[in-house]
Amino acid sequence: MEHLRELRNRLFKAFLGIVAGFIAIYALNLHAWILHQLQRPYNDLFPGGNGPDMLQLGVGDVFLLKLKVAMWAGLVISAPVWLYQIWAFVAPGLHKKERRWAYLFVAAATPLFLAGAFLAYMVVGKGLAFLLPAHEEHLTNSLELTRYVSWVTNFMLIFGVAFEFPLLAVMLNFAGLVSAKKMLSWWRTVVFLFFCFSAIATPTPDPFVMSGLAICLSAMYFIAIGIAWLNDRRRKRRTGESDYSNLDDDEAAPLDYRPEPVAEPEPVPEPERIDRRSRFDDSI
Repeated sequence: MEHLRELRNRLFKAFLGIVAGFIAIYALNLHAWILHQLQRPYNDLFPGGNGPDMLQLGVGDVFLLKLKVAMWAGLVISAPVWLYQIWAFVAPGLHKKERRWAYLFVAAATPLFLAGAFLAYMVVGKGLAFLLPAHEEHLTNSLELTRYVSWVTNFMLIFGVAFEFPLLAVMLNFAGLVSAKKMLSWWRTVVFLFFCFSAIATPTPDPFVMSGLAICLSAMYFIAIGIAWLNDRRRKRRTGESDYSNLDDDEAAPLDYRPEPVAEPEPVPEPERIDRRSRFDDSI
């Protein structure tokens, strides 16, 4: 019961931090600046950076969109508060070494996610240029604001999560679930999946954009393999494990079956002759 009581208090404090961040964003009108930045890739398609006004189809769509943007922005700026509350609840059950690795993984996850989201934001403009021809005759580009913002934010979220995959591979290696050798044996499949993901996720058929995303993900995966290889070497030096300790149960060890020269057998001496008193019983 004590743990449940502490969990309730931690969650309540985290909720208060998120609410405070939401109120700060909305009171300072920062949600309007965020919406303007999200619309910039669309406006840049037109001369002077002034695209057609976006549409509001529902009565309260724009108001709800502002609340949604303020909520997500408040969640981001209050991250130190609710992350600390989660960590304060989990940390007492971890060893000192586990806490150190947790700090490193969180420190690496944040810039990776931001890098993926920023790359997606840069790609959005190229996708819109292909999907929305700005100079097509007899056509007017009028987008619904809510659907457009949802499309851009989902696109950024997908890229940000995709950039976390190499970090996930490193975490599995540090947990002892997969070795660097096994990760290297998967490289063809992983690179193929990265190119498939890039072809689906990028909104433009431009091969340079698709290849750029796939190459970035593949490069980070090979960096993850290098980190895993160093960790495997460190683990072997510390524990004295052999090279065959990480093999699966159904995987044969790469033993050397080449024949080697064997020394000549030593001669066996002749047995001594025993005089028996009877041929029926040796004990007589």
